[in-house]
Amino acid sequence: MKKLCFATNNRHKLAEVSQMLEGKYELLTLQDIGCHEDLAEEQDTLEGNSRQKAEYVWDNYNVSCFADDTGLEVEALNGAPGVYSARYAGPQRSDADNINKLLDSLQGQENRRARFRTSITLILDGQQHQFEGIVTGSIATGWKGDKGFGYDPVFIPDGHERTFAQMSAEEKNAISHRGRATQELVRFLKGLEV
Repeated sequence: MKKLCFATNNRHKLAEVSQMLEGKYELLTLQDIGCHEDLAEEQDTLEGNSRQKAEYVWDNYNVSCFADDTGLEVEALNGAPGVYSARYAGPQRSDADNINKLLDSLQGQENRRARFRTSITLILDGQQHQFEGIVTGSIATGWKGDKGFGYDPVFIPDGHERTFAQMSAEEKNAISHRGRATQELVRFLKGLEV
């Protein structure tokens, strides 16, 4: 089985993607390859951040890998928090603080349209490829559900009445931004199999 590193320290993301790769690849963590440093996200786009992380792993550990960056883009906030989604409420990167700040920012706002966007950069044997997944929806007026992570308790995808945090992992993966980007990645990887 071919080895592939997912350049993340987020165990929730790792679990989601492992489930989607269905044992086709042996998914390695940053710890598995001996990478214990925090990967920098210094770019001003999701694509730039995912590329920066993947290139760092490839350049320093010579391991085929992929990295992602995800942002929640809210119409009424001119696309914020966007690339700053994980640290929207500050460097502590607290999901609860981020959600509370978002809900405060949208207080009294009728337009609650938003989209989640994920960019994945894959470096396979030195060759770089990018994939994107988008899901549109709206921001709930309060927290709903206790599954998932990040903004899941307040994001209601179009065509649904429940937030991501009220869905099972299987339901969410079938329609989520990361799920869609990962499906593109998986389709590409399966297309390479001889």
